[in-house]
Amino acid sequence: MDLVPGSERIVADAFADPVRGTIRWAPGKSLWIGAMTAAALMLGPVYVSWGALALFLATSAVTLCAGHSVGMHRRLIHNSFACPLWLEYACVYLGVLVGMAGPIGMIRIHDMRDWAQRQPACHPYFGHRASLWRDGWHQLHCTLHLAAPPAFRLEPRLARDRVYAVLERTWMAQQLPWALLFFAVGGAPWLVWGICARVAVCVTGHWLVGHFAHREGGQSWIVEGASVQGFDVRIAGLISMGESWHNNHHAFPRSARLGLEPGQVDLGWLLLRLFQRLGLAWDVVLLEQLPRRPALRRVRKTGAGCPVAALLFAWSGR
Repeated sequence: MDLVPGSERIVADAFADPVRGTIRWAPGKSLWIGAMTAAALMLGPVYVSWGALALFLATSAVTLCAGHSVGMHRRLIHNSFACPLWLEYACVYLGVLVGMAGPIGMIRIHDMRDWAQRQPACHPYFGHRASLWRDGWHQLHCTLHLAAPPAFRLEPRLARDRVYAVLERTWMAQQLPWALLFFAVGGAPWLVWGICARVAVCVTGHWLVGHFAHREGGQSWIVEGASVQGFDVRIAGLISMGESWHNNHHAFPRSARLGLEPGQVDLGWLLLRLFQRLGLAWDVVLLEQLPRRPALRRVRKTGAGCPVAALLFAWSGR
């Protein structure tokens, strides 16, 4: 079992190879994001209203923050905190509504990528090493098929969970009830901006942050021996709900807090702190509780960032 933090579900024997593989077009994935993007580009300018834009912003913020960042990433993938099962289900459901994948699919993609990035060498797909447009095609419309992949073993709690099994099979269809509701309330503008534009922007934005977070940006830590390093994408700190502080995440994968330096605003952490103060989150994994990783080397301290971010950092507390 590979016990590197963040990839405990990956079982890699001596023959597992993160380098050799073929990138192939994924029809279902490609048609999904392609249709959402085409609808947003063609119909968005036609069916635009202040109410539709407000819906787009509100639903994007809720699904990205409570759903993807807190529910999918910090809770389900990294187990960085504990919470009531109903709250976990609610947050993960919101994460499914982002439109990237089902809960099990997200875990598999994340853990396989993290395992590969921590090896001495890996396929360029894992490191976003292609040009911007080519990487966009690869990540949004294709999948990588390794010639000798490691095994993926989901823990029994998740493997036997019927709610997650249903969400995994129906993650695309979960948009439908909301599409009907939005159309009934706000007509075509709410449908286009609340579903198509939101999914297209959130999924594409997630890829863009990942592209730059593995290529360039601020860096406070180096993981010696890893083929791919993480970088902080400072400009996206707010809109990514803290996920763009990716150098910190590579250094401390289980930390529930991603914005570790003053000025690194982390809205996902602020929401988690609110859950904690309401008694809805506990066993929160903090930086000082994590064991020192021998391969981790400090390279420099990042700047303070903007004053608003610094105030939010101070309010959230260490």
